[in-house]
Amino acid sequence: MSTLTYAVSDSATMLRRNLKHAKRYPALSLSTAGMPVIFLLLFVYVFGNALGDGIGGGGRAGYVNYLVPGVIMMTVASGTMSTAISVCTDMAEGIVARFRTMAIFRPSLMTGHVIGSMIQTLASLAVVFGISVLVGFRPTATPVEWLAVFGLLAALTFALTWLAVAFGLVSKTPEGASNLPLPLTLLPLIGSGFVPTDSMSSGLRWFAEYQPFTPAIETLRGLLMGTEIGNSAVIALGWCVAITLIGYFWSRSLFNRPI
Repeated sequence: MSTLTYAVSDSATMLRRNLKHAKRYPALSLSTAGMPVIFLLLFVYVFGNALGDGIGGGGRAGYVNYLVPGVIMMTVASGTMSTAISVCTDMAEGIVARFRTMAIFRPSLMTGHVIGSMIQTLASLAVVFGISVLVGFRPTATPVEWLAVFGLLAALTFALTWLAVAFGLVSKTPEGASNLPLPLTLLPLIGSGFVPTDSMSSGLRWFAEYQPFTPAIETLRGLLMGTEIGNSAVIALGWCVAITLIGYFWSRSLFNRPI
């Protein structure tokens, strides 16, 4: 068998292992969609009328269409928590040390975590999309725009998952690993996900406009609802590439260090 065949075979084995773990511990997977759904229901049914009237009118119905892209970004970010916990658990239980003594393709362990976590996050996104439609979300995207939405979400999920792998490798305990990704989950709140950035104070507005999630939210909102995108798509993809490179090389460095 060639090196590529071994790599694919071992990575597929690690992917099956991670998916079986996810099936055995569904609470971790459910938590990815749980918090975004709570925020969705809270902001729609408690603050929806007031915020909708303040953002161009339309009340609750108009605010749902504005809010959902931010909640979707929060779902992507929430997936990092379960990834970091899973990776840290593997490290803490010593299974990684065992794998290192076996004749397997070493990067396959991280590859299995990344692909498995992406599948779980994308499944959670489908749940959030479905609930969003039930509470009144009405996208106007064309089939091509839906394809672009999927591509953007897949790219951002891939980038954040590699960063989450690094969080899991650098953490000493699963409890610590669960705390490191928390700021990522809250970043859509400090962006254009829930209210426009021009409604914020000057310092907070500057941060909100230049943080990674805002261009991704604006791109997603433009694709789904037909609003202006401008250069947000290019900036969002640039952030995806940068985060992927940081997460990948940081993870590889941590994984290859002596135990």
